[in-house]
Amino acid sequence: MLVLRALGLGDLLAGVPALRALRRAYPGHELVLAGPAELAPVVAATGAVDRLLPAAEPGRAVPRTLDWTGPPPDVAVDLHGNGPPSHRLLAALRPLKLLAFAHPGTPEVDGPPWYAEEHERDRWCRLLEAYGIDADPTDLLLPRPHVPSPAPGAVVLHPGAGAPSRRWPVARYAAVAEALRARGRRVVVTGGADEGDLVARLAELAHLPDTDVFGGGLPYDRLSALVAGARAVVSGDTGIAHLAVAHATPSVTLFGPVPPSRWGPPDHPRHRALWHPVPDGGPGDPHGDATDPALLRITTGDVLDALRALHVLDPPEPAPPDAPDALEEAP
Repeated sequence: MLVLRALGLGDLLAGVPALRALRRAYPGHELVLAGPAELAPVVAATGAVDRLLPAAEPGRAVPRTLDWTGPPPDVAVDLHGNGPPSHRLLAALRPLKLLAFAHPGTPEVDGPPWYAEEHERDRWCRLLEAYGIDADPTDLLLPRPHVPSPAPGAVVLHPGAGAPSRRWPVARYAAVAEALRARGRRVVVTGGADEGDLVARLAELAHLPDTDVFGGGLPYDRLSALVAGARAVVSGDTGIAHLAVAHATPSVTLFGPVPPSRWGPPDHPRHRALWHPVPDGGPGDPHGDATDPALLRITTGDVLDALRALHVLDPPEPAPPDAPDALEEAP
């Protein structure tokens, strides 16, 4: 079985329920995922994929080719999109069965209709259910990492995102960091491989020590451990927000221009999705070059209120007495 989802970290994590549903439906098949090579550790952590077939193009484009060898796959599944490019890429491998959404450009694909406003997790589960495969959109948790967190109990701030339109102003992140530190919380900042300047700017404004700055793109095992052991994660609509959901870590996610109804966390008390749409405004560009107006409507106070609701602004619990002292006081 070959599954196409050659997208980013958040996309992969949103597709985990569908991948696990396929694993259950085809227990005797080798499940091969066509996706970016750098996501191999995340793919392994899902427990649903047997082999990663490296495949990626800049942006969210469909790969031009797939390095598939051997006989045609019994089943090919398009979890990448709903257009003819991804349909035809998989159809060229001559699978016995192709699971995909319907599109007028490929009338030979007899799949369910595509709904543009549907939540990403629900979308792919609905696709599989249309073909008789049971799928649970809440089946998205990852196992706890085996490595220790580099900053256990810290609040993680992640100012970056895949495009400037989804980046909340760094000065506002700094104000959140200062409020947290004033209440005794440790704050760390993370960023991707190409976000060093953004991370450094936040660290400078918030007066963070070097030990609390994780720029340059942490290896997945350390990033996963950091998120899993965090008190909370504050970020825009990007991969680390989905990682927080996958590790059941409290999170505050700032949305704009895309609403949380399409990419937001599950409806659970440990997650807060902030969204202030622009009145009478159309949807913004999630790949734009300037911070989206809807995102700018989220204030520092909104984020602090969300953290307060999660009890993150409560003073840290005092450390328990050391075990040797406790033993000495016992009768």
